[in-house]
Amino acid sequence: MNAATGFVHDLTYNFLSETAVWILFGVLLAVSLVGQVWERRQRLAAGLRPRPWVEIVFRLVILGVITGIAVQVFNSYTSSPGVPLALVIFIAVVVFFDILIRRTTYGRHVLAVGGNVEAARRAGISVWLIRTSVFVIAGAMAAIGGIFSTSQLLSVSQQTGGTNTVLYAIAAAVIGGTSLFGGRGSAYSALLGILVITSITNGMALLSLPSATQFMVTGGVTLAAVTLDSLSRRGQRASGRG
Repeated sequence: MNAATGFVHDLTYNFLSETAVWILFGVLLAVSLVGQVWERRQRLAAGLRPRPWVEIVFRLVILGVITGIAVQVFNSYTSSPGVPLALVIFIAVVVFFDILIRRTTYGRHVLAVGGNVEAARRAGISVWLIRTSVFVIAGAMAAIGGIFSTSQLLSVSQQTGGTNTVLYAIAAAVIGGTSLFGGRGSAYSALLGILVITSITNGMALLSLPSATQFMVTGGVTLAAVTLDSLSRRGQRASGRG
């Protein structure tokens, strides 16, 4: 096994120790606390209504309970205790893109271009540059996803990901609340959509439903999410005109 093959293999089959996992758990809570306090100070400096301390504490408690339970479950495995390295990298990517979208000027420009191209152009945003950069990032994420898929399956072929991967990716984003019309979405909402669509597909697989039925159910859920998004957008436009 050469270095490159070993690296790809270790992405999925390398587990962090219990001590390292709990250290990461504490770092995650500390980073979350610092981020929320920093956001509160920014809102106060801008003269906006800050988030109450009760809500900040509540968010930290919920995050701590959910993360703590997940860590305990991973550490309780007898065959391979600890959190997989791939999961840690995945969470880091989600947090990074959440900060990129919600906390940076670039993220606001992306949402602006998605919401209204002409308004973004008139505001001085380079629409061509934003679109190109988004496609580059999407292509890079697809390549990284392919590497993780190879690490999990320990094999790769030209047919890998060519069946329902695109459908599941779109369904996860839409179910999570990302608008197909642009201008709305977040990394955490996409993560929620991933959990929902994965639960549905795994449930259908356990029931041994035919592939055609699985495609129809997934397409139906996606259609329902798109319909709700369209109705919601139409309602917002109507209220805006009023």
